[in-house]
Amino acid sequence: MSLVALVVDDSMLIRHTVCRFLEERGFVVESATNGQDALETLKQIQPDLIITDMQMPKMGGSEFITALKGQPATAKTPIVIVAGRQSAFHKSEKRADFTIFKDIDIEDQLAKALDAVLGARAAKGQAAGN
Repeated sequence: MSLVALVVDDSMLIRHTVCRFLEERGFVVESATNGQDALETLKQIQPDLIITDMQMPKMGGSEFITALKGQPATAKTPIVIVAGRQSAFHKSEKRADFTIFKDIDIEDQLAKALDAVLGARAAKGQAAGN
């Protein structure tokens, strides 16, 4: 069975890059452009992983994470933050499981994040996708 990921980012380029990376590893991927849209998407899916930007219109990452942690269905879902190194969100947001930076090789960081938060489950998903 494939792992499901939700990617939330208002940058089309970042969203596309992250979605493609995950799909190549066997994930079923849904995406949203902000936290508000992501909460609507979560009414339809139960992701194994959520990757979110922090600075987005309508509902930013911190507010979105607060909503996730407040719902039993998503309270324990691993969260990976995608942030600009200059934003310092990686220092202030302690509820996420991993942080990657937009301004460094994003795919290398995603591989490390998957290994850190999903471990063997991510490896199984990768094997199924190849």
